[in-house]
Amino acid sequence: MSNNYTEDNLVEKPAIEIFKALEYAFVNAFKEKFGSGKIALDEKVPALGREETSEVVLTLKLRQALQKLNPEVPNEAVELAIENLSKDRSLLTLANANQEVYKLIRDGVNVSVANSKGELEDFRIKVIDFEDAKKNDFLLVSQFWITGEMYKRRADLIGFVNGLPLVFIEFKAAHKNIKDAFENNFRDYKETIPQLFWFNAFVILSNGTESRVGTITGEFEHFAEWKRINSEGEKGMVSLDTIIKGICEKSRLLDLVENFILFEKTAGGLIKIFGKNHQYLGVNNAIKSLAKISENKGRLGVFWHTQGSGKSYSMILFAQKVLRKFQGNYTFLVVTDRNELDKQIYKNFANVGAVLEPEEKVRAKSVQSLRELLSEDHRNVFTLIHKFQLQEGEKKFPVLSERSDIIVMTDEAHRSQYDTLALNMRTALPNASFIGFTGTPLIAGEEEETKKTFGDYVSIYDFRQSVEDGATVPLFYENRIPQLQMKSEQLKGELDELLEEVEINEDEEKKLESEFSREYHLITRQDRLDKIAEDVVAHFNKRGNDGKALFVAIDRLTAVRMYEKMKV
Repeated sequence: MSNNYTEDNLVEKPAIEIFKALEYAFVNAFKEKFGSGKIALDEKVPALGREETSEVVLTLKLRQALQKLNPEVPNEAVELAIENLSKDRSLLTLANANQEVYKLIRDGVNVSVANSKGELEDFRIKVIDFEDAKKNDFLLVSQFWITGEMYKRRADLIGFVNGLPLVFIEFKAAHKNIKDAFENNFRDYKETIPQLFWFNAFVILSNGTESRVGTITGEFEHFAEWKRINSEGEKGMVSLDTIIKGICEKSRLLDLVENFILFEKTAGGLIKIFGKNHQYLGVNNAIKSLAKISENKGRLGVFWHTQGSGKSYSMILFAQKVLRKFQGNYTFLVVTDRNELDKQIYKNFANVGAVLEPEEKVRAKSVQSLRELLSEDHRNVFTLIHKFQLQEGEKKFPVLSERSDIIVMTDEAHRSQYDTLALNMRTALPNASFIGFTGTPLIAGEEEETKKTFGDYVSIYDFRQSVEDGATVPLFYENRIPQLQMKSEQLKGELDELLEEVEINEDEEKKLESEFSREYHLITRQDRLDKIAEDVVAHFNKRGNDGKALFVAIDRLTAVRMYEKMKV
């Protein structure tokens, strides 16, 4: 009696049917015929053109695709491109091998061949047509045998584009934990058949009920759900159908491969980043807004993605896609209102290779430095909003550039973007486009002004959605009565105004400290801080679980004092 409740029947077969509906060719390669020198997607004895199981590139399909995509290129150049793509990269780390191949897939393979006169001629061989999905070959293969140096493994599903194994899918039975697919299968495959993952764009793990997507360098907690296919307004749904249609539909797959993959240098080595569902939808909304630049008059919108959801990476992904999809010599001016944030965002851009120039060249150090940078040709410029101040003797800020291909990306757009400094920025760059990134919603009184400057919301990913998706941890509030009771209504209003400032420079801080001198000394009294420290330590240790905590103090000095008091 057959078992209808197997992994194959409940998970793999439904997945195959979804891919077929997406118009992928399909073959079960369990009984693959080797050494035939041809491709035959026969149900009984299929042939994929492989000579042996150690090969992971379908060379015949790759050759056909390259010849089709590069009709004017000599065959010798095509063969050199195939050789470059397929060469052994076992001496590299898996991440470095994957990055090397990714660049060839995305940007093309540069080769040189001798012409009839014996002169070397350079060609760039297109590997995938990212503009027209129909010009590429999409093949789904199940039960694909692969041999490594010591072991032989069989992959559940592999998605090939032009003969290259870009998509790896591992299944578990519906009653098993999806983490088993990561711990017991995916990790093993990376060790035993690493050559498969030199070409991999992303990995999908699923037990039919739960499905996640991640990269070859990600730990299981970094694998994310994909709940929405077409728009942010959709009701989020975790399903095998949603993740396959949302990621593997042909045009979306090519968009993700081309524009939503980053490699970041970290102290622990190279890591691969794959855009999350909210980043994919949000960035593409911003791209659509840029395409309508004549209608919105350069107001590209407000990009509200809650803190901790990868907002700075969304900025990078947006900039990178603009460079690939729009004609023009674009300059991206990244504006913040805090030095620490400016430095952090620059490092994020630099670590993923989005900015090649040294920090001292593209981070404005002064008002004059910013003016010089904007009069020059740089791909990226980083500055504080405060650098848009008048110099001595000036009554009006000068026009620094009339270029229309400057895009200003401001972080925390509603904090400081429509005062005198912001007006100076618009005077300096009259034809620039503006998009505001923020991790918090616009509050009453700010929203209309911000929309006048940046336009309407272009993307919204709020805290509730982020928690539901597991992108950020839940926030719980517990009211604990302070030891100091202030009854002055005037103080409450003044403190509210202070909080709205969020970050202030040293001169402003001294001024406020003077204004609040009496209240400040009451708030930071030693005996009060001692009681708060005792309460925090007791509360933290009684929570019953390990983790981190964030303590927010009225100023840096108090934060240091509290740190010393709470040290164990």
